[in-house]
Amino acid sequence: MIESSPRRPRRVGHKGAAHIEPGNTLASFDAALRHGVDMIELDVLSEHADGSGRLLVAHDHADARGRAPVTFEQALAHLAAPEFAGLELDVDVKLPCYELRVLDALREHELVARTLVSGMFPAALARIRAAEPALRLGWSVPRVRRDYTTDMLTAIPALAMLTGYRAALPRRARTALLEGRFDAIMAHWRVVTRGLVRAVAEGGGQLYVWTVDDARMIERLTAMGVDGIITNDPRLFGAAP
Repeated sequence: MIESSPRRPRRVGHKGAAHIEPGNTLASFDAALRHGVDMIELDVLSEHADGSGRLLVAHDHADARGRAPVTFEQALAHLAAPEFAGLELDVDVKLPCYELRVLDALREHELVARTLVSGMFPAALARIRAAEPALRLGWSVPRVRRDYTTDMLTAIPALAMLTGYRAALPRRARTALLEGRFDAIMAHWRVVTRGLVRAVAEGGGQLYVWTVDDARMIERLTAMGVDGIITNDPRLFGAAP
């Protein structure tokens, strides 16, 4: 019996193509397009912590203060141009409080149909679902501010925590998908297991993995059958063995 090759997952550019051009910029989105992504991920943050002010394309407030970020309106106008028409968007809402303003902007630019809104706060995603059931939603896990597993002082306790988290996540993900709360799970690569891949498929959802900047890891995740791989460098998709 001849085994079929694993299907190609969606190629998602993190912040556009953040290893080619500065992330969350129009130049980065253009670079992602040039390098053949299927989807562009971008971050959206309110100017002020209470959800007021401009909506900015930035990962966090320190990022926003450290440069002159484009506004969410500018980014959507750019991504609504004809050359981007074949691409999907993953709009990552970093904090709660302004999620319905994000929805209004997507509606204004007629981008609801090709957008997935992701985030780490289920309550914020639930408010979007109530307001616009047709908009796809992705639950980002685990909820972290930074990758603690890269810090040697916290690596061991963090990995111990992730062991328990990995064991519980498949059941939680499957339940949430079957209940219709989300359409996708956006999982850090450290918590992805074959059990999670199966659970997401059983729940009728899709599994996107972030943030993968290694060609061999891309190969392994492809073989596992994940639905999408998010990377800072879309050139790696062509370099995967």
